[in-house]
Amino acid sequence: MSPTAARKPRPKLTRRRPARVEPAPQLLLASQLIFNIGFYAVVPFLAVAMRNDFGMGAMAIGIVLGARTFAQQGMFLFGGALADRWGARQSMITGCLVRIAGFLLLVWATDFPLFLLGAIITGIGGALFSPALQSLVAAAAEGGTGRAGNQEPGTEDERANSGAAPQNNRASLFALLVICGEVGVVVGPLLGSLLLHTGFDTSLLAGSAVFAVMALVFWLFLPKAPAQAPKTSADLSGHAPPSGLWSCLKDKRFIGFAAFYSVNLLATNQLYFGLPVELERTGAGVQALAVVFAYASVLTITLQWPIARLMRKAGPKTALPLGFALQSMGFASLGVLAVVPPPSELPILPALLLVTGLALGNMCVTPMAMGLVLEFSAGRSTGAYYGLLASAGGLAVVIGNAALAPLYELAYTPSSTALAPWLLLSLLGAITATFIRRFVPKTPARVSVLREAQNA
Repeated sequence: MSPTAARKPRPKLTRRRPARVEPAPQLLLASQLIFNIGFYAVVPFLAVAMRNDFGMGAMAIGIVLGARTFAQQGMFLFGGALADRWGARQSMITGCLVRIAGFLLLVWATDFPLFLLGAIITGIGGALFSPALQSLVAAAAEGGTGRAGNQEPGTEDERANSGAAPQNNRASLFALLVICGEVGVVVGPLLGSLLLHTGFDTSLLAGSAVFAVMALVFWLFLPKAPAQAPKTSADLSGHAPPSGLWSCLKDKRFIGFAAFYSVNLLATNQLYFGLPVELERTGAGVQALAVVFAYASVLTITLQWPIARLMRKAGPKTALPLGFALQSMGFASLGVLAVVPPPSELPILPALLLVTGLALGNMCVTPMAMGLVLEFSAGRSTGAYYGLLASAGGLAVVIGNAALAPLYELAYTPSSTALAPWLLLSLLGAITATFIRRFVPKTPARVSVLREAQNA
């Protein structure tokens, strides 16, 4: 046998990368943008239509808004569990179709029961959509860290940084999700205010068309294979969370975190419930609603990214208390100004102070909290965890709005009693700022040791 014949070329060993099942982040960000356009073209004007077109009082409006929020946020736990079981694609498509049904029912609504039922169905559509979207965003963020599937980091440096890099990537992508959502918050009310001139039904039909297009896009472009639960730094410490689809309900630390974080949703919900009361008190009128929403969105679009970067450096035990303290200050400033006549030169000034505090606080806490959910879940499916976080907020809105409704009846004119709802909300924010840091998950010991070894 000749030497040439004996030497056979060795086949090249190539490492094939596992196929990605996560959708492109661009599609997810665009979905959040379009979803918010369809939502905010309708919901901010629901209270206006109920009061002006059908003569309903604050209690009826508060019940409808609270029921819609609870049906969405409160049912997030079940929507998230369904997303874990069905897969995000099917859950998001179903959510769009259910929301269309709710909007169409509101078109036919002429009395309180139909408004209530339409609002509830509309909220259920969001409960099916949003946890699935957040789970896909988490999976996409983990996919962008350079690790595919469950592959373990190879080098010691990679292992040392594995807790920090994914955490930063998650917060970054969730910050972009907030920014895209806020662009929708700007466009949605502007579109809704234009459509409102032709009637509230026109806004409802336009919103239905938006969600119909979204359902078609998801059916065509979302991957059918469910993404694996993202890997977190808690995996590296050997910590295993309670198992099962409803494991989030067995995690006492996460339940406590969700309970305090629910104040964030209650606070931001006052943009729909309490803010119209304040605008009527000052004489600015509901036509200023779109202006105030646009101001809040411009703040978020311009400041969310730099604030998110600062909060990532500060850490959750600083970011979360700071955010809730800012919200508390926003309510306190409005409470002080509610007892005196509004400034004639700028009657919306108290509302702008409130929105500034709420927006800055939300920018501090939301991306951080969304990323922390992955630390709590520690490698399990995340839909139910995101669902429970939002369900706690929905319950807080129902209870909070019921308590605030009679207080808002006293806040339509400048007086000492007008302080009451804003003082209550300010106290809730201050209490949350004080105690929520106790429920933040601790940094895994192994990651801490590796970081110290790297910095030594």
